[in-house]
Amino acid sequence: MSDSDVAASDAELGKGLRRRHMNLIALGGVIGAGLFVGSGVVIADAGPAAVVSFLIGGLITMLIMRMLAEMAVAQPVVGSFYVYARRALGRRGGFVTGWLYWYFFVVVVAVEAVAGGRIVQLWLPEVPLWVLSLVLMLTLTATNLVSARSFGEFEYWFSSIKVVAIVVFLFVGILWITGLWPDSTPGLSNLVDHGGFTPSGWGAVLAAVVPCVAFYTGAEIVTIAAAESDEPEQAVSRAMRSIILRIILFYVGSILVVVTVQPWNTKSVGVSPYASVLSVLGIPAVSTIMNLIVLTAVLSCLNSALYTTSRMVFALTTHGDGPRFFTRLSANGVPRRAILLGTVVGYVSVAATYIWGDVVFDFLVNSYGAVALFVYLIIAVSQVVLRRRVERQDPTALRLKMWLFPWLSYATIAVMVAVILAMAFLPSTRSQFIMSGVTLVVILVAYELTRWRSRRSGTDEVIDPDASRTVATASTETTS
Repeated sequence: MSDSDVAASDAELGKGLRRRHMNLIALGGVIGAGLFVGSGVVIADAGPAAVVSFLIGGLITMLIMRMLAEMAVAQPVVGSFYVYARRALGRRGGFVTGWLYWYFFVVVVAVEAVAGGRIVQLWLPEVPLWVLSLVLMLTLTATNLVSARSFGEFEYWFSSIKVVAIVVFLFVGILWITGLWPDSTPGLSNLVDHGGFTPSGWGAVLAAVVPCVAFYTGAEIVTIAAAESDEPEQAVSRAMRSIILRIILFYVGSILVVVTVQPWNTKSVGVSPYASVLSVLGIPAVSTIMNLIVLTAVLSCLNSALYTTSRMVFALTTHGDGPRFFTRLSANGVPRRAILLGTVVGYVSVAATYIWGDVVFDFLVNSYGAVALFVYLIIAVSQVVLRRRVERQDPTALRLKMWLFPWLSYATIAVMVAVILAMAFLPSTRSQFIMSGVTLVVILVAYELTRWRSRRSGTDEVIDPDASRTVATASTETTS
């Protein structure tokens, strides 16, 4: 394939995502491997009150998503919150937001590829981990390269499996708690019988909110995908109106089932809480079932991460915040070069992990631990700025509004600042705060270097951050 510019026409991102794709992307966006496995760490730290930690983290996420939805419905754009940060806080704010988010999901690509490879290796122990990770990454890269609809189809089925698994888990858990399951021990005694509801105190409950917020990351992907939907406003509105139900039902509800069915301090709960509950229920082949469900969640995260990194790079480059090389689109509107960038960087990370071991892997995990929180804080600040601006310029655009503005927006910002500061003071999260801070500083330095080079070359063109352009365009990639 060779690339050439088509002077007569510009290409747009494809519109391959249908309503059912958007519904499941939104519904499954907050269900990751962290829920099925990582939640055990929160339960071990907070005890049965982990339910409260997840509820607080869910409320924070819900408020951030409501603020983002207000902006997305009023001004649907390719790049979502990156563009909103650019309009609200200037070019530096947009640059930092976009590249922070891109870095976050590039690391997710590497982490999920390794995690998926380790699960598959349970069934294929003779195959090296790096080969399995490569196969998973290349497979999902190929689906993303075809079209947005191909990504949507895979995510639709991945999300469907995750949602069905959670619904079935909640159903059988309720049967056990109410005494309708064979040989069950009904009741809520496990919530208080093993050191009380808060065995480690309320400080531990509040500290556990930090990882809980990270588990919810992904709910915002629907606002990025909306640019490739036939009905972006309706897609975002539906997704954000249902997020309360999803948070309470899937996360809080399932964690409540875990700590009610099993004593919170059971060793197996800390390792794999859902498998622990299924073993109590007497479900056969528990480990195989959970490995398949977790593998599905991992592949879903990997699929979404590849999609998200490419669309964020596309938005960054079309606004002059990245190399124009990545603005090229395929004939059906897919930013293939941007997809391959995320794949290459992700696999280099996997290769480095294979060569140098867990040192590199631990560095990657620590370096992105607080990045999502930084992005969420910028989203909240951007909403306050843009809401004021829209109220002055075009109040009719506010078809979906943040509740109790401005006070609830200010409260959300204050809570986000508190959570980030808590990471700095808590021993368990301090290294993530420091390394994520280094990531932030590197991106800030990169911005200043970019501006300096632009000024020296005389190409420091300032693109109007308040432009009402809703669909970014790019040159077309054609086959010769």
